[in-house]
Amino acid sequence: MGGWAALVALLIFHSIVFAQADPKTALLERAGWDALAAGRAHDAANAFREAIASDPRNAELYVGAGAAAMLERRDADARQALEYALSLDPKLSRARALLGQVLYRAGDLPGAIRQYEMLAPDDKQAAATLDRWRREAELNSRLHQTIGSHFTVSFEGPEEAALADRALDALERAFWRVGGTLGTYPYGPIPVVLYSNEQFRDITRSPSWAAGAYDGTIRVPMRGALNDPQELDRVLAHEFTHALVREIAPHGVPAWLNEGLATALESGDLEWAERRVRQADGPLSLEMLASSFSRLSGKQAQLAYAASALAVRQLIDDAGGPALINLLRDVGDGVSFDTAFAHRMQRGFGDFQASLGLGRRD
Repeated sequence: MGGWAALVALLIFHSIVFAQADPKTALLERAGWDALAAGRAHDAANAFREAIASDPRNAELYVGAGAAAMLERRDADARQALEYALSLDPKLSRARALLGQVLYRAGDLPGAIRQYEMLAPDDKQAAATLDRWRREAELNSRLHQTIGSHFTVSFEGPEEAALADRALDALERAFWRVGGTLGTYPYGPIPVVLYSNEQFRDITRSPSWAAGAYDGTIRVPMRGALNDPQELDRVLAHEFTHALVREIAPHGVPAWLNEGLATALESGDLEWAERRVRQADGPLSLEMLASSFSRLSGKQAQLAYAASALAVRQLIDDAGGPALINLLRDVGDGVSFDTAFAHRMQRGFGDFQASLGLGRRD
């Protein structure tokens, strides 16, 4: 779970307080926090919106609205709600902590740091986040840039310029190949940062098996991927696909579909995935792979990526890349995944999952 998601979960735990004089508003607030706790961000947003209409000077309601917007990745709306909450109650630390995460995710690292500097110094989690962000800001001050047509690649020193050029070439290849397969391309340039292995782990907090990360910025450790041209192409194509998915559907995409797309489009060879799935101890369920793979061990993650890639390849073979993009757009617009899947794939999700036959069956 990312820092902002963990913060929202903590916020939900500490905010189940309903002190309004109006019972209807109190019920709406409770419904909003309950919906957030259940992961139903859209329902939460509606509940807080209605509650705010009844009690527009209640700062806590704007915190809830901001948290719901964050989970839906409507960061501009989240920022507006949280800033207004702080205008009503500048001491509302929960709003400030969430606002810092919104700003960080939007690429405003200095703004995020300023918000966290105003939090209580005895908040150990906030202090640890602030320390990590300050180290990232110090690193950013030393970065150089190579600018291409669709990407901006940042790297630490002049001696890494050749590696940055290779990365930019690989990204451009991924841009045209992946975009052509799916029938869509990003609207604006995508930032990319190349790190040492130690910097990458420190800044992204990724599991040890991760070869890259995307959080609005493509982040890649230089050693490993950049020492092998084929590995470089694979990793950057994977992370570029995540960037494309995020632009189309900022929220609501099951991890298996997101990671499956990124993995299936790394290259045309999925023989490794077929072998890995054949070695599974039993049948696999895509429903078990709906949440982030970061919780998995290296061996579990390899199997999860393999199963997801095979499922997505089947969808592309059956319906084509543009149909998958339309599915993502529907989900991003708030349509339930099962409804969107049935409409765009012309079959139910349960039927599709059963047809895959993933894993060993005795």
